Amino acid sequence: METNNQQPTTNNRKGILLVNLGSPNSTSVEDVKNYLDEFLMDEKVIDYRWIFRALLVQGIILKTRPKKSAEAYKTVWTDEGSPLIVISKKLQEKLQELVDVPVGLGMRYAEPSIKNGIQELVDQGITNITLFPLYPQYAMSTTETVIDKAEEVRKKFFPDININYVEPFYNREIYINSLAESIKEKLPADFDLLQFSYHGVPERHIYKTDPTKTCNLNNCCSKEDNPSHQFCYRHQCYKVTELVCQKLGIPKEKALVTFQSRLGKDKWMEPYTDATLESLGKKGIKKLAIVCPAFVSDCLETLEEISEEGKEIFLHGGGERFDYIPCLNEEQSWVNVVKTLCEEKLNDFYFH
Repeated sequence: METNNQQPTTNNRKGILLVNLGSPNSTSVEDVKNYLDEFLMDEKVIDYRWIFRALLVQGIILKTRPKKSAEAYKTVWTDEGSPLIVISKKLQEKLQELVDVPVGLGMRYAEPSIKNGIQELVDQGITNITLFPLYPQYAMSTTETVIDKAEEVRKKFFPDININYVEPFYNREIYINSLAESIKEKLPADFDLLQFSYHGVPERHIYKTDPTKTCNLNNCCSKEDNPSHQFCYRHQCYKVTELVCQKLGIPKEKALVTFQSRLGKDKWMEPYTDATLESLGKKGIKKLAIVCPAFVSDCLETLEEISEEGKEIFLHGGGERFDYIPCLNEEQSWVNVVKTLCEEKLNDFYFH
């Protein structure tokens, strides 16, 4: 994975660009439709040939889903706007207080765009940008599409700037410490099970993002070391869970990994979060805590899909208490992690 396009330069103006997923501009059906169109037509998200992707997205999904999604967004929308955008801006502001270089913000989809984020830095004289995709684990539909989009924008509009990228940090000790401490502060003492719900991806994505061609979903994720691990989203999810549980002293039988947000009829990674939530009560799990470490910012997928819908499914299935543990959001320990990871990459730039 080539992620460094820096060139020797006499200009040492550096900056940081944080990039998150994005959100509709409002909860109107039209804005949600526009957002979903851009998101789902990304070939890194739905990796069909363009004609089939267009038939599925524009011919089927966008006929019905925007209205339903708009209603879901309304349940989590704040007076300030989309939770993900609001939280990302607060993270940007807190990071800016800690570093002596300009910090920008962009979204992979909708506004503020990656192009606008780069433009704001360029307008301040920045020529060397460290771009931070705000995803702990590597996936085609997250880290990879952010890098692809940033490179497309750079080549087309900003050919004279240099961009390097903060790599996935799922196994970095500073991140694990921050995540574990955040969970510990909110985890009830008498929980029966801690469920780690990660955003799902189709199984074929795992193989497509593996340039080593050594991945085997049936057995390689549990191996101590495999060349595919640096590209394997599934392995990285399980590794986060393992490291956090080690840090907190949580036994294996009290932790569970599941995958949420599947779309369509393709084979997605299992076990599924919703089906698991429905069955846990029948298996004697009455007090459930759940966390979503694929996200660093609370958003529709955590606040509505898990904290609202997930809770309802679990309680309806026989559960008695459901505790959703928020994302890291703008917690100070997480801001410090972002600072450290960004400064490491800023120091990679070299000059004549």
